[in-house]
Formats: sequence, C-alpha cells, structure tokens
Amino acid sequence: MDLPRAVFPRLAPLLLALAFAAPLHAQSLPPPVILDDASVAALEAGGYLWAPEAAPAGQVLVVVSLPEQRAYVYRAGVRIGVSSVSTGTATHPTPTGVFEILQKKVDHRSNLYNDAPMPYMQRLTWDGIALHAGKVTGRPASHGCVRLPRAFAELLYAETDKGGIVVIADEASHAADVVHPGATAPVDTYTGLPLQGDADRIA
Repeated sequence: MDLPRAVFPRLAPLLLALAFAAPLHAQSLPPPVILDDASVAALEAGGYLWAPEAAPAGQVLVVVSLPEQRAYVYRAGVRIGVSSVSTGTATHPTPTGVFEILQKKVDHRSNLYNDAPMPYMQRLTWDGIALHAGKVTGRPASHGCVRLPRAFAELLYAETDKGGIVVIADEASHAADVVHPGATAPVDTYTGLPLQGDADRIA
C-alpha cells in the first residue's frame, strides 16, 4: 500500500538521521592503540599503553623491569600493555623474583604506612609488597611496592586472577631479555621461569 504524500515530510528527518548515524558512530571510535617498540620507547613517566584486543584470551603475565621502571603485561604470550611505574627506593627496595598474586582488593589501605590508600591492590608477598595505584614519577619512589598509574591499575586489575604470575627483574636477578622484554613474553606465562623451547606454555 502506498503511503500518503503527507507522511514523507514527517519521515524525512528520521531517514536523514539514520543515513548519517553509522558514519558518525564510526568517526567517534578512538584510534587503536599501537604497541610497537617505538611507541613503547616513547612512553613518558606516568603514561601507559593498553591494547587488550591484541590477545583477547589466554594466561596473563606481568613483568616489572626495575631498571626501566616499566611494567609489561602479556596475554597468551603477546604484549597487551606497558606502563611506567615507581618501585622501591634504595632504602626500601622492591624484591626481585617470581611472585604469585596472593590477594586482590579494590579499596585497600596499608597496614604498615599510616593507613595509606592502595587502590586496586594485588598482593605479591605477605610482608607488604604489592602492585597498586599510586603516584608514578618514572623513578623509584615507594616503600617497596610497585606503583601504577590509577587508570592502568584498574585495567590490569580487571584482567588478572589470584595465582597469576608477576616477575620483578633487574640485571642481577634475570637475563637481559627479561629485564628489557619485547613484544612476546620472555618467560613461561604459567611459571615465570625461563623459556626452554617450543613446548613451553605461553597460552
């Protein structure tokens, strides 16, 4: 059945809006985050890069480089995030080694340092070492914890599980490819131990 001509003037604005809705939506999407080596090298203190779509599923691993003051996040062996951090000072050093995430708490306060806030806390030891949001200068500044930019701490918190592996490395504790990691995980994502060959689990 034909529509009366009087209907078309009333439909015209709606049809015009529908015609332009898809292009406008597409233009509003943020540009994809690029995690190439050049972008990582250019990362400034307090900044981070986050591209979880690079590996939508798989085991998550965090590698913290003390010399670089950076945290690298891998999923299924693929780098999905990099952030500047502030770790412990010379008088309160951050320990190196392989750690499991023992506890997670969104709204946590320090039991040791004047009830200081530690948002998005992910505990690595029972004597006070954790990943958490805090002031990040790109230099050692904490009492031993690994401080993360708040937005990055929240994003990372959503992707990790208790029991997940965090490796904290310097030149005395690990090989150069762990201290200065690249686009793929430098250690086994399930154990944090050095890779031995093609059979190592990265997914």
